[in-house]
Amino acid sequence: MKRLASVGLGLLMTTAMAAAQAEEVKIGMITTLSGGGSHLGVDVRDGFMLAIERSGRDDIEVLVQDDGNRPDLARSLSNEFMQRDEVDILTGIIFSNLAMAVVPAAVRQGTFYISPNAGPSDLAGRMCHENYFNAAYQNDNLHGAMGAYMREQGYERPVIMAPNYPAGTDALAGFKHLYEGEVVDEIYTQMGQTDYAAEIAQIRASDADSLFFFLPGGMGISFMKQWENSGVDMPVFGAAFSFDEIIIKAVGSAAIGAMNTSLWAYDLDNEANHAFVEGFRETYDRMPTLYAAQGYDTANLILSALEKAHPDDQDAFREALREADFDSVRGEFRFGPNHHPIQDIYVREVVEGDDGQPTNRLVGIAIEDIQDVYHTQCEM
Repeated sequence: MKRLASVGLGLLMTTAMAAAQAEEVKIGMITTLSGGGSHLGVDVRDGFMLAIERSGRDDIEVLVQDDGNRPDLARSLSNEFMQRDEVDILTGIIFSNLAMAVVPAAVRQGTFYISPNAGPSDLAGRMCHENYFNAAYQNDNLHGAMGAYMREQGYERPVIMAPNYPAGTDALAGFKHLYEGEVVDEIYTQMGQTDYAAEIAQIRASDADSLFFFLPGGMGISFMKQWENSGVDMPVFGAAFSFDEIIIKAVGSAAIGAMNTSLWAYDLDNEANHAFVEGFRETYDRMPTLYAAQGYDTANLILSALEKAHPDDQDAFREALREADFDSVRGEFRFGPNHHPIQDIYVREVVEGDDGQPTNRLVGIAIEDIQDVYHTQCEM
């Protein structure tokens, strides 16, 4: 990055541009940079800033703050961004409970919120808003796609498990919606849980033929290590949130063979993705995760809209966002009527890479043009 300066709890990042624009745009990024799940926020930030940097614009100011995975802090930071810094756009939140603490009030006050990750069902349905867009997914999507895939693969008795918070309940609801069969057991864990002995014993005692789980960040690392040591012999499935490149390398051999669904894969064969993966590895000296890809696409969505309108002209800027006129690293997608993507979801398998470390390999498409079920509840 050209410039990086500390600002309060976070960072102030300002880009460089070849030609000056008439009016500066301020973007406030609230994301998780410390504590549990911090690598998710770091990757969203880094992917986002890579796209801004590559745009060559110097009329965009990105203010980055760390929410510490705390809803109260996220809400306070959003108020500071809107009232003190007068940002035009908010973005960055990883966890759905933080999104619910921030987004409804922000969009009602006339600020655009563009989500690079969290997509709770309420914001896709009854609490949708014209100033809210999700550039990644609705929470159900990846889980529903895996439900459809497991049904097609002939699994008849899955146990399903997730943390008891909005994204977790959405995850299991999404899975069941497209699995269209009975599940053996539905297990809810605590946010931030590290000991899964009781849950593994419950799964062992069940008559299940497979396990589907959603445990993002450190929760997934803890579970998979304990799962390997338990000796339970059962196929494991999940969404990319539990099998990103950082998580599977921390888990090690226990992750090999697990199947997961994702809207993106580093080996997707399209020009935009090749350029993104190469640029991210060159800039940050690591392989990008799904979160980095989502941050990159979120920034490019915003940049595509800024080519046509300033956020001050809300109607024009909103319409430019709806067009999603940019080359996404995931391939083609479009926005539904509730401003959530309609897109293909892919299947990846965790395999041993050339360096002996686990990595994800693209297998194929789990489901085409998936659309969340909540759009019918959205009135705007």
